Amino acid sequence: MSYPIIDSSKEKMDKQMEFFHEQLNTVRTGVANAAMLNGVEAEYYGSMTPLNQIASIKVEEGRTLVIKPYDPSSLKDIEKALNKADLGIAPQNDGTVIRLAVPQLTGETRKEMSKKVSKIAEDAKVQIRNIRRDAMNVVKKDKTVDEDTQKDMEDEIQKLTDKYTDQIAAIADKKSKEVMNVQ
Repeated sequence: MSYPIIDSSKEKMDKQMEFFHEQLNTVRTGVANAAMLNGVEAEYYGSMTPLNQIASIKVEEGRTLVIKPYDPSSLKDIEKALNKADLGIAPQNDGTVIRLAVPQLTGETRKEMSKKVSKIAEDAKVQIRNIRRDAMNVVKKDKTVDEDTQKDMEDEIQKLTDKYTDQIAAIADKKSKEVMNVQ
Protein backbone atom coordinates (compact mmCIF):
# COMPACT_ATOMS: atom_id res chain seq x y z
CA MET A 1 0.00 0.00 0.00
CA SER A 2 1.23 3.48 -0.82
CA TYR A 3 1.14 6.28 1.73
CA PRO A 4 1.52 10.00 0.87
CA ILE A 5 4.38 10.49 3.36
CA ILE A 6 6.34 7.65 1.75
CA ASP A 7 5.75 9.05 -1.75
CA SER A 8 6.84 12.48 -0.55
CA SER A 9 9.96 11.02 1.10
CA LYS A 10 10.87 9.09 -2.06
CA GLU A 11 10.56 12.28 -4.10
CA LYS A 12 12.85 14.16 -1.69
CA MET A 13 15.37 11.30 -1.72
CA ASP A 14 15.35 11.28 -5.55
CA LYS A 15 16.17 15.00 -5.54
CA GLN A 16 18.98 14.36 -3.06
CA MET A 17 20.38 11.68 -5.39
CA GLU A 18 20.36 14.16 -8.29
CA PHE A 19 22.26 16.66 -6.15
CA PHE A 20 24.70 13.91 -5.12
CA HIS A 21 25.41 13.10 -8.78
CA GLU A 22 25.96 16.80 -9.55
CA GLN A 23 28.43 17.05 -6.67
CA LEU A 24 30.33 13.95 -7.81
CA ASN A 25 30.67 15.38 -11.32
CA THR A 26 32.74 18.23 -9.92
CA VAL A 27 35.44 15.83 -8.65
CA ARG A 28 38.48 15.68 -10.91
CA THR A 29 39.50 12.25 -12.15
CA GLY A 30 42.43 13.27 -14.35
CA VAL A 31 40.24 13.36 -17.45
CA ALA A 32 38.65 16.55 -18.77
CA ASN A 33 34.93 16.69 -18.08
CA ALA A 34 32.70 19.72 -18.71
CA ALA A 35 30.74 18.87 -15.55
CA MET A 36 33.83 19.90 -13.54
CA LEU A 37 32.74 23.48 -14.20
CA ASN A 38 29.20 23.03 -12.87
CA GLY A 39 28.69 25.57 -10.13
CA VAL A 40 31.24 28.01 -11.57
CA GLU A 41 29.61 31.38 -12.09
CA ALA A 42 31.04 34.46 -13.79
CA GLU A 43 29.86 38.03 -13.59
CA TYR A 44 27.96 38.84 -16.75
CA TYR A 45 26.38 42.27 -17.14
CA GLY A 46 26.21 42.78 -13.39
CA SER A 47 24.83 39.40 -12.30
CA MET A 48 26.42 36.07 -11.53
CA THR A 49 25.67 33.63 -14.36
CA PRO A 50 26.54 29.92 -14.68
CA LEU A 51 29.47 29.40 -17.03
CA ASN A 52 27.59 27.02 -19.31
CA GLN A 53 25.04 29.78 -20.05
CA ILE A 54 27.57 32.34 -21.27
CA ALA A 55 30.11 30.09 -23.00
CA SER A 56 30.43 26.82 -24.86
CA ILE A 57 32.53 24.22 -23.08
CA LYS A 58 34.18 21.46 -25.10
CA VAL A 59 36.63 18.68 -24.32
CA GLU A 60 39.68 18.56 -26.59
CA GLU A 61 42.06 15.59 -26.74
CA GLY A 62 40.65 14.09 -23.53
CA ARG A 63 42.66 16.34 -21.21
CA THR A 64 41.79 19.91 -22.19
CA LEU A 65 38.62 21.91 -21.64
CA VAL A 66 38.07 24.74 -24.12
CA ILE A 67 35.76 27.54 -22.99
CA LYS A 68 34.61 29.87 -25.74
CA PRO A 69 32.41 32.75 -24.57
CA TYR A 70 29.39 33.66 -26.66
CA ASP A 71 30.22 37.30 -25.94
CA PRO A 72 33.99 37.92 -26.35
CA SER A 73 33.86 40.85 -23.91
CA SER A 74 33.13 38.41 -21.06
CA LEU A 75 36.44 36.52 -21.49
CA LYS A 76 38.22 38.33 -18.62
CA ASP A 77 35.28 37.79 -16.23
CA ILE A 78 35.20 34.09 -17.10
CA GLU A 79 38.94 33.81 -16.50
CA LYS A 80 38.54 35.57 -13.15
CA ALA A 81 35.71 33.20 -12.16
CA LEU A 82 37.82 30.15 -13.10
CA ASN A 83 40.71 31.40 -10.97
CA LYS A 84 38.36 32.02 -8.06
CA ALA A 85 36.71 28.57 -8.42
CA ASP A 86 39.84 26.89 -7.02
CA LEU A 87 39.83 24.02 -9.51
CA GLY A 88 43.54 23.43 -9.14
CA ILE A 89 43.97 24.21 -12.83
CA ALA A 90 45.38 27.46 -14.19
CA PRO A 91 43.29 28.90 -17.04
CA GLN A 92 45.21 29.87 -20.20
CA ASN A 93 43.64 32.80 -22.02
CA ASP A 94 44.67 33.20 -25.69
CA GLY A 95 42.39 36.18 -26.35
CA THR A 96 39.49 34.25 -27.91
CA VAL A 97 39.14 31.10 -25.78
CA ILE A 98 40.27 29.85 -22.39
CA ARG A 99 41.94 26.50 -22.12
CA LEU A 100 42.07 24.39 -18.98
CA ALA A 101 44.65 21.63 -19.25
CA VAL A 102 43.61 18.96 -16.76
CA PRO A 103 46.84 17.59 -15.31
CA GLN A 104 47.52 13.95 -14.62
CA LEU A 105 46.63 13.34 -10.98
CA THR A 106 49.46 12.55 -8.59
CA GLY A 107 49.08 9.85 -5.96
CA GLU A 108 48.53 12.46 -3.27
CA THR A 109 45.93 14.32 -5.35
CA ARG A 110 44.12 11.05 -6.04
CA LYS A 111 43.89 10.40 -2.30
CA GLU A 112 42.55 13.92 -1.73
CA MET A 113 39.94 13.48 -4.47
CA SER A 114 38.97 10.10 -3.02
CA LYS A 115 38.49 11.75 0.39
CA LYS A 116 36.35 14.41 -1.29
CA VAL A 117 34.19 11.68 -2.84
CA SER A 118 33.78 10.07 0.60
CA LYS A 119 32.78 13.40 2.15
CA ILE A 120 30.23 14.11 -0.60
CA ALA A 121 28.79 10.60 -0.11
CA GLU A 122 28.59 10.98 3.66
CA ASP A 123 26.85 14.37 3.30
CA ALA A 124 24.32 12.79 0.93
CA LYS A 125 23.67 9.92 3.36
CA VAL A 126 23.11 12.42 6.17
CA GLN A 127 20.55 14.24 4.02
CA ILE A 128 18.77 10.96 3.25
CA ARG A 129 18.69 10.13 6.97
CA ASN A 130 17.31 13.60 7.73
CA ILE A 131 14.48 12.95 5.27
CA ARG A 132 13.85 9.62 7.04
CA ARG A 133 13.82 11.30 10.46
CA ASP A 134 11.32 13.94 9.29
CA ALA A 135 9.06 11.28 7.77
CA MET A 136 9.20 9.14 10.91
CA ASN A 137 8.23 12.17 13.01
CA VAL A 138 5.22 12.80 10.78
CA VAL A 139 4.17 9.14 11.06
CA LYS A 140 4.52 9.15 14.88
CA LYS A 141 2.50 12.36 15.24
CA ASP A 142 -0.31 11.15 12.96
CA LYS A 143 -2.99 9.99 15.40
CA THR A 144 -5.39 8.97 12.58
CA VAL A 145 -3.51 5.74 11.80
CA ASP A 146 -3.50 2.62 13.95
CA GLU A 147 -0.33 1.06 15.40
CA ASP A 148 0.01 -1.67 12.74
CA THR A 149 -0.27 0.81 9.89
CA GLN A 150 2.20 3.10 11.64
CA LYS A 151 4.67 0.21 11.97
CA ASP A 152 4.21 -0.67 8.26
CA MET A 153 4.88 2.94 7.28
CA GLU A 154 7.99 3.10 9.44
CA ASP A 155 9.26 -0.14 7.89
CA GLU A 156 8.64 1.22 4.37
CA ILE A 157 10.48 4.46 5.18
CA GLN A 158 13.44 2.49 6.58
CA LYS A 159 13.58 0.23 3.50
CA LEU A 160 13.57 3.32 1.28
CA THR A 161 16.35 4.88 3.35
CA ASP A 162 18.45 1.71 3.19
CA LYS A 163 17.97 1.50 -0.58
CA TYR A 164 19.20 5.06 -1.16
CA THR A 165 22.13 4.89 1.26
CA ASP A 166 23.26 1.63 -0.38
CA GLN A 167 23.05 3.30 -3.81
CA ILE A 168 25.10 6.25 -2.56
CA ALA A 169 27.75 3.92 -1.14
CA ALA A 170 27.98 1.93 -4.40
CA ILE A 171 28.21 5.05 -6.57
CA ALA A 172 30.83 6.62 -4.28
CA ASP A 173 32.87 3.41 -4.31
CA LYS A 174 32.80 3.33 -8.11
CA LYS A 175 33.82 7.01 -8.30
CA SER A 176 36.67 6.45 -5.81
CA LYS A 177 37.97 3.57 -7.93
CA GLU A 178 37.76 5.82 -11.00
CA VAL A 179 39.75 8.52 -9.19
CA MET A 180 42.39 6.06 -7.94
CA ASN A 181 42.77 4.43 -11.38
CA VAL A 182 46.05 5.56 -12.98
CA GLN A 183 45.62 6.01 -16.71
